[in-house]
Amino acid sequence: MAISTNRFPALTLNTDGHPHPRENTLVGITALLGVLAFTTSFFYNLHLLSSLAGLVGVLTGMWGQFISVTTAERFVLVIATGMSAWGLYLGIAHGGFW
Repeated sequence: MAISTNRFPALTLNTDGHPHPRENTLVGITALLGVLAFTTSFFYNLHLLSSLAGLVGVLTGMWGQFISVTTAERFVLVIATGMSAWGLYLGIAHGGFW
């Protein structure tokens, strides 16, 4: 009997086999805000958007770290929270919230 092997593992955050909709939602929101804050931080006139997206991204990332279950969730959260923090810091450096 032939045994089929999966060459490419599935890209999933639920590595324990259980669904985690709340945790995965926080990972997605944090990743989206991290990319937004990081991207807009390079434009001087977008400091308000960068600061707000960075602040909310850092807060959701920290809450996600607090309730995360799997290592894959934590890995994405650390990267996305770092991008949010970068956007927050540069957004504040370029003019902050006003």
